[in-house]
Amino acid sequence: MNRSLSRNGEAAWKPLALASALSALFVSPVFGQAAPEKSLAPVVVTATRFASDPSQTPIGASVITAEEIREAGVNNVNEAIRKLGGVYGRQSFNGTQDFSIDLRGFGTNSGQNLVVLVDGVRLSENELSTALMSSIPVELVERIEIVRGGSSVLYGEGATGGVVQIITKRAAAQGTHGTVVGEVGSFGHRELRGSVARGVGGFSLDANISDQQADNFRDNNAVKQKNFSGGAQWASNEGRIAARIDIARQDSRLPGSLTLAQFEANPRQASTPNDFGSSDTDRVTLLGERHLGAFDVAAELSHREKTVSAVYVSSFGTTNYRADSRITQFSPRLRHRSEIGGMNNELVAGLDFADWERNSGTSHATQKSQAIYARDEIQIGKARIAAGARHEKFDKDFNDPFGYGTTAYSTKPSLNAWELQGKYAFLPQLDVFAKAGRSYRVANADENGFTPVPNQPLEPQTSHDIEAGITAGDAARKMTARVFRHRLKNEIFFNPVLFSNVNLDPTQRQGAELEANLRLLAEYTLSATFQHVSAKFTDGPNDGKEMVLVPRNTATLRLNWLPGSAQNASVGVQWADSQRYGNDFSNTCSGRIPSFTTLDARYARRIGAWEFAVLGTNLTDRDYFTNAFGCRSGIYPNSGRQLKVSARLDF
Repeated sequence: MNRSLSRNGEAAWKPLALASALSALFVSPVFGQAAPEKSLAPVVVTATRFASDPSQTPIGASVITAEEIREAGVNNVNEAIRKLGGVYGRQSFNGTQDFSIDLRGFGTNSGQNLVVLVDGVRLSENELSTALMSSIPVELVERIEIVRGGSSVLYGEGATGGVVQIITKRAAAQGTHGTVVGEVGSFGHRELRGSVARGVGGFSLDANISDQQADNFRDNNAVKQKNFSGGAQWASNEGRIAARIDIARQDSRLPGSLTLAQFEANPRQASTPNDFGSSDTDRVTLLGERHLGAFDVAAELSHREKTVSAVYVSSFGTTNYRADSRITQFSPRLRHRSEIGGMNNELVAGLDFADWERNSGTSHATQKSQAIYARDEIQIGKARIAAGARHEKFDKDFNDPFGYGTTAYSTKPSLNAWELQGKYAFLPQLDVFAKAGRSYRVANADENGFTPVPNQPLEPQTSHDIEAGITAGDAARKMTARVFRHRLKNEIFFNPVLFSNVNLDPTQRQGAELEANLRLLAEYTLSATFQHVSAKFTDGPNDGKEMVLVPRNTATLRLNWLPGSAQNASVGVQWADSQRYGNDFSNTCSGRIPSFTTLDARYARRIGAWEFAVLGTNLTDRDYFTNAFGCRSGIYPNSGRQLKVSARLDF
């Protein structure tokens, strides 16, 4: 489905000064000793697409650990990113758990300005679709790394908003162990998950299966999803080799959009009561790592096959859509580490290859890409300095003799990215950091299929990115504040007035982000996030106008009760500011998407090997929406209040 067809300053820098003043709370001994904290296992990070020491956390990154996911009772990766990472998300159109994640305020195209990877393999592909994170078993996740801002040097096109790297567990513990989870809830929700793993010496096997069904909040929005993920790996001190297969089957009913009058009358109604679709995905991945003295080598080889189909019923008749696509990715790389005179140096260089193809009816689209990159990081005393560059070539072709407007094109763009980063530890618990660079994205096959000039593909989008920040505190009391700016040229976006995808006049994202974690007492933790984004046109007829579908401010607050006994609880609040409707580039629509606040809570109690929990989302039963692509129209409502109960068995 082409989603394009379904879519009818200075103040930003002030929070950094505020953060500097607040940093005393996290580093000053005036407040006494921190409350006792639990001993956590070291978290291995991947600042350079290789495993690194925990002290080398990616500059300015956020890390969500498996323990945090488990304590919060989060059932899927997407939810962990939104609840624990404080990232704003928009509910999916098809009723699945795959919310569209938005880093840095890219609105309806947030998914195309974010790269999602699992163990180094991209889930973000050459289509207008959301990365299928719901297919990743949450029990398999070791950690999630969220890197905000331009990251094209290491991760290629589409990484202007940032990168979400999902790292799975490297090896199973010795013996056999597993988990079974059953959950039921309102709106016909039913879910069963099972995970089992066995480790013998350096060899391990795992298998994960899930079956989810739900009628969902709206009429004609039922969803069924089945996933399987299985892997085998051999690991030693010298490296590891692993193989994995992932299978996802998804069937969804499609309720369509509403006008504001329809939403206010009954947000649960469907405007397209007979539409439905499905998505079948199969992926096979091989990966290997090897330590050779001062050198490390690694590579991933992945192949994915996907079939998407849909049926749309209207007064003009029935339309059937089917697309079969495949992609093969190969990413070899090399790292060299050395120490000379107290200076640690880490040099990473690699290649990325991708070969994508899709057939749909009479249309045939292909994209091939080849990239080379290098990044060097030096640590001298309290300072870390990193610099890198990337060069990537694309070969994109399309042919459809019966296409609407565009029937054929061939383009071979060649793009460059660079970055310069630095971090300095002024005190043991006070760091400052800064980043600058250039990132890019190319229009995908769906976007190039509907352009203002037939058979003329869109120009690549480029962005000049800068960021500065401060981190203060330790594990018990920590705060990070950033200010950022992205200046974009040829931003790729859907224009509902022209009914086509276009290169916009120059635009800008500028703002600030705050993240804080505080252990109040031995059993209580408090976390909070705040993001302010000013998203505007900076030239052309709409110069100074706000970009659409970007809330100016978002915030989350979460309180966890972890007494270390047989029970735990958490409560969270999310607030999003009002935003422009999806077609309001001129800012002339008489209304705005209203702001909203939602409340969720969870309580769990463990009895032996069992854990029983009750969970509620949108507890105040707020009627609200995050997707609206016309002025007071094109609305896709979010879910009302939902209650769930679950039982979990660990063995």
